[in-house]
Amino acid sequence: MARSTLIAGNIAVENRRARHEYAIESTLEAGLILEGTEVKSLRTGRANLADSFAGQQEGELYLFNAYIPEYQVKTAFTHETRRPRKLLVHRKEMAKLLAAVTREGMTLVPLSIFFNDRGIAKVQLGLARGKKLHDKRAAEKERDWAREKARVLRDR
Repeated sequence: MARSTLIAGNIAVENRRARHEYAIESTLEAGLILEGTEVKSLRTGRANLADSFAGQQEGELYLFNAYIPEYQVKTAFTHETRRPRKLLVHRKEMAKLLAAVTREGMTLVPLSIFFNDRGIAKVQLGLARGKKLHDKRAAEKERDWAREKARVLRDR
């Protein structure tokens, strides 16, 4: 799976909880089919990926439970905030991802939605395995130790 390179200025929304809750094995960049008001709302940066996931429906890959609020400027064309959104990936990549999900008990977690250099909305998916409570504690302990070590070396 290809590792995408993100530019921090283009990120519309990021799922910060995902890296805490899951051990990310690999990442994948996928296209996202959106309506016009969804794109405008994403550009304001008020979307939420906290409880969202990707999965299969009718032989296609979809993003479920991603919250993209209605666009504030009242128009006749509004969108549903938590509708399933179709993801665009190659057939072979989709087959690999779905095989890993079914056979190995992994999950497809959206890590971020961003706009590429051409202004097209993309979603970064992570093929992830859920962390146990003791794994989360160990990761937090490592992070705290690295922060303390950096502090000591800086003050030296």
